[in-house]
Amino acid sequence: MYNYNLFNNNNWYRELKRNSYQNNMTSSLFNPTEGYNNGNLFTGLYSQYKNYRPATLSANNEKDQMMLELSRIAFAAHELNLYLDLHPTDQTMLALFNDYKNEADKLTKEYEARYGSLTVNSNSIGNSTFNWVMSWPWEESK
Repeated sequence: MYNYNLFNNNNWYRELKRNSYQNNMTSSLFNPTEGYNNGNLFTGLYSQYKNYRPATLSANNEKDQMMLELSRIAFAAHELNLYLDLHPTDQTMLALFNDYKNEADKLTKEYEARYGSLTVNSNSIGNSTFNWVMSWPWEESK
């Protein structure tokens, strides 16, 4: 069992509590694209540094676009996972987490079907041949 009071000394946790996340948390979230670009899914916890504006990421081809979308969705799921570590009974956020996790799983399968394995423990690595690295990125023609 986790001792949730251990987190009370962290500034981000105090900010999380102050923003009253018990009431309709989803309105306090960036969408996955904004959250990924800002590095924080929670609008109340994002603090802009001086005049810095996060870069807008874009992809050069379909493969990169799929990876970017997968990264955004997986980031959102991970952020909600961290939130749920502290608020395990928040059913609204749990449902949103499950939606993002399922979407990330779907995108992972689709990406791996087209372009190959993302991780060494992927189901898309064949049993008859080891195809972890089919080509190195720097060897691909542009």
